Amino acid sequence: MNGIGGRTIAEAQQRISFPEFKAWAAYRNKRGSLNTGMRIERGAAMLATLYANRHRKESDPARTIYEFMPHQDEPAISVEQAMESWT
Repeated sequence: MNGIGGRTIAEAQQRISFPEFKAWAAYRNKRGSLNTGMRIERGAAMLATLYANRHRKESDPARTIYEFMPHQDEPAISVEQAMESWT
């Protein structure tokens, strides 16, 4: 929550109730980052990934969205790998 409304963590703790904090946390978990720049970057990266994969040669590997998102790290494991580890 640091940076919400231009406040420090200490200021935010004084001004926001715990139920409100939980509501914001649930929103972020469902909808993603509140950072507008990161949301725009992800949308542009998704379009770039779709375009690159549509127009790639069959011999070239498929591109991932993270190749077009310079400010986002690729997860250590894929969704498929995580799902396999849960079973």
